[in-house]
Amino acid sequence: MKDLFSLKGRVALVTGGSRGIGKMIAEGFIAQGAKVYITARKAAACDATAKELGPQCISLPADISTLDGVKALAKELMAREPKLDILVNNAGAAWLAPFDEFPEKGWDKVLDLNTKTPFFLTQTLAPALRAAATQAKPSKVINIASIDGIYLTPQETYSYVTSKAGLIQLTRLMASRLVKDGIHVTAIAPGPFASEMNVNARDHEDQVAARTPAKRIGTSEDMAGAAIFLASRAGDYVIGSTVTVDGGIAFAKSYGSDL
Repeated sequence: MKDLFSLKGRVALVTGGSRGIGKMIAEGFIAQGAKVYITARKAAACDATAKELGPQCISLPADISTLDGVKALAKELMAREPKLDILVNNAGAAWLAPFDEFPEKGWDKVLDLNTKTPFFLTQTLAPALRAAATQAKPSKVINIASIDGIYLTPQETYSYVTSKAGLIQLTRLMASRLVKDGIHVTAIAPGPFASEMNVNARDHEDQVAARTPAKRIGTSEDMAGAAIFLASRAGDYVIGSTVTVDGGIAFAKSYGSDL
């Protein structure tokens, strides 16, 4: 039981790991003993975060918004690590615009990065994930979705909510197929965490906290804890599920309450 949440000796890749939720997860994995590769589009930010998190964090800057970028990242990682224990598909984008003005660019960019990239990165890294998997220690894929894919958000983020709802369903289908290979696929649906993706929580913490049943926004420990659970032995029997980490917004709000 004392090693239930240990990640000692495991290798992880966290996309979008230079900041926000990805950085929270990477830091948590490192604290539990994992070797963590982080990737982000901006090389300087990725390198700076890796330096901050210490020698167990390695920077692999990449633009994974295209299939060529996905393949290039996978090739670089597998040249260094023949086996991959944990993949966290966290990199994402959002687009806010009124219904009558919502552009095609805002649709394609978000769907490609939020839904297409997790599928094809997992597919491309499947040989490394299969190589690491054993019956006693399955490999893990954790997709970072959002409560906006579960409940009705008041924001006009049409492509974002579609991408995250799709990622939750994709998680289930991928889980049903990859469990045969010893790869367990799950998802996390975050609520309000201070980040570039959630500027309301970052810039208006008190107001957002007041609308949250837990009466606070999420912390690094909240996000890291959920990810460590799913990545470690503690979460080995969780397959295909989406864990909401949102202070109760998606499922604990009373009927008729304001969004």
